[in-house]
Amino acid sequence: MAENENGTDRSEDATPERIRKSKEKGQVARSKELATASVLISAALAMMVFGDRLAYELSLMMTNAFTFERAVIFDPEQMWLHLASSFTGLAMPMFTILLMLFIVSILGSSLLGGVLFSTKAMMPKWSRMSPAAGLKRMLGMQAWVELLKSILKVLVVVGMVWWILSATFTHILQLSVTPLPGSVFEALDMISWMFMLLCCSLIIIVAVDVPYQIYKHSEELKMTKQEVKDEFRNSEGKPEVKQRIRQLQYEASQRKMMGDVPDADVIVTNPTHYSVALKYEKDGDRAPYVVAKGVDFMALKIREVAREYEVPIMQSPPLCRAIYHTTEIDGEVPEELFAAIAQVLAYIYQLEQFRKGRSGRPKPLPDDLQIPTDFQYND
Repeated sequence: MAENENGTDRSEDATPERIRKSKEKGQVARSKELATASVLISAALAMMVFGDRLAYELSLMMTNAFTFERAVIFDPEQMWLHLASSFTGLAMPMFTILLMLFIVSILGSSLLGGVLFSTKAMMPKWSRMSPAAGLKRMLGMQAWVELLKSILKVLVVVGMVWWILSATFTHILQLSVTPLPGSVFEALDMISWMFMLLCCSLIIIVAVDVPYQIYKHSEELKMTKQEVKDEFRNSEGKPEVKQRIRQLQYEASQRKMMGDVPDADVIVTNPTHYSVALKYEKDGDRAPYVVAKGVDFMALKIREVAREYEVPIMQSPPLCRAIYHTTEIDGEVPEELFAAIAQVLAYIYQLEQFRKGRSGRPKPLPDDLQIPTDFQYND
């Protein structure tokens, strides 16, 4: 189990926030063995693919470099031009190989941990200049692991060399009696394959190093229980700040709600404790919905705004309580209350027609509106 500098057990896995911060600092799992093996295997592959072209261009370069007219020797400018023309054919295969190795070196380094650019990782760390810290690193667990990896690399490479030489020893001896230039080409081909096999032997080291680097990085990021608690507290914020935010959000929602009261079609009241503002759009596709609701002081404010803007106010305690407890603001009322609400809206419409002199006085709204048993609240 990992421990921090104070000896406290770090038993908790790293949180997403801890991982994010470590990436900002450039701390990700990396494998130098993976990058090295990628470059060496790519170099061997490039030599096998472009080797013939490279050898051909080298032979032409040597021929051109030592074949020139006598006048060129006494003219430095002509000498430089002659040398430049000798290297022209060699430039393209060399550039192709170097570009390939450059791309592979970047990809090989980013295969584990991804591509990451961090300015914090480039900042100098004065703690690394401490002799005590340096001695601790030299004698620490990481130093022993690197030593074991180095020994393993030597054993793997030496073992691969021994196996290759044992398998090709007879063939190598036969090269001494093979006529030129066939023996040269055959020897070069054999050397290319030997180099490829030696580079591929590093895959064994990579197979050991990559899981270890992932495990080591996860262990370094582990946290104590207290660190997890502190991070959670910081991410959630201080209680007084959260309370203030909730208060501001509540006040903003109340202001918006009170601003919608003048657009309501009717206010249904308890009449003392509850108030609910309803709106119904005749040409819309919504059922009657709640634009505002409140209890006690807020209920009183809703009625005051309604009187100010001449919004009809109806007293129906059972219906008011049923709507208040079952419907949120901007929510449509339940289907079970449609009949009772339809009576209320019809009465409001008839009352408006009466005030405009277009009809007689409507009958008073009945006190016993039909409210389903499941929607009856007595609080």
